[in-house]
Amino acid sequence: MRITRSLTAAVTVAAVLAVSACGGTGGGSGSADTVTVYSADGLADWYKAEFADFTKQTGISVSLVEAGSGEVVSRAQKEKANPQVDVLVTLPPFIQQAQQQGSLAPAGIDTGSVPAELKAKDGTYVAVVNNYFAMIRNTAAQPKPTDWAEFTGPAYKQKIQYSTPGKAGDGTALLLLLQQIMGEEAALAYLTDVQPNNVGPSTSTGKLGPKVSKGELSVANSDVQMALAAIAADKVAYEVFYPSFAGKRSTLPLPYYMGLADKAPHAANGTKLMEHLLSKDVQQNVPARAWGAPVRTDVTPSGPQWDAFRAAIDGVEIWYPNWDQVLTGLDADIKAYEKATGQ
Repeated sequence: MRITRSLTAAVTVAAVLAVSACGGTGGGSGSADTVTVYSADGLADWYKAEFADFTKQTGISVSLVEAGSGEVVSRAQKEKANPQVDVLVTLPPFIQQAQQQGSLAPAGIDTGSVPAELKAKDGTYVAVVNNYFAMIRNTAAQPKPTDWAEFTGPAYKQKIQYSTPGKAGDGTALLLLLQQIMGEEAALAYLTDVQPNNVGPSTSTGKLGPKVSKGELSVANSDVQMALAAIAADKVAYEVFYPSFAGKRSTLPLPYYMGLADKAPHAANGTKLMEHLLSKDVQQNVPARAWGAPVRTDVTPSGPQWDAFRAAIDGVEIWYPNWDQVLTGLDADIKAYEKATGQ
């Protein structure tokens, strides 16, 4: 089941992966026939299929650690004196943060089929699954929200939760998007007004979906890939939507990026895994297996999953951030957010 994704990875993937719990050592210094991945949660089902294929083809087992986007980067940074991770997968701007911290090394893989905007100039990271920010609402929620302004009303008291900006990639995206459409000061004022209705902080977006499905929450943040995968696999009782502001619905891209860890214990195996995940055959199956969008320009996606993905963002205005510029001001943005909301 996807709706408890971190637990899911540790249970259902165990047959094909040597999965490490988030509090463990990561297993990076074990067998030579292994590779360790630290990943933002959201791709567990896709990993299960692709890692099994990879192990069958190469004999290399995969150890997976899932957590929030900021958490996996922080963990890799803390372990730099004794590296445990080989491949890091996370959302922006955290992959750019890992690059600036020196936590990544060029993998030397062929990324010629990936557009320039989806990879680092120095070869330290490349997108592997494309994705977009989204909100989710319980299918039986009354009233059914359609506008950002509604979330400050009494009908949503303790019925809203979003993952924490600076800790989770989707939560950070929510803050950035509101800043873009409302302006920085107005976005902080808005989130301050939402705070009485907010259940509280959450370091993982994946923990919010089950609450929305059960009706404990009416609204939470998510992303298109994660939400569509859960709707298909687990028949959850929520739907993707985009609240409007000034008559417009907006989103921003949130690709899953991967990079080879600096001083990776099994760098050669990490490179092989990255090549596998970026291969044309694997990318062709990204919509069907991951409910996301492929990143290669020489792949033409198709099928019902791809149709659902496109339909989810149809008519939504897309803002393309300059992630390096976002990262420059991120610390100040997070401090201002924490001061305004008390979180």
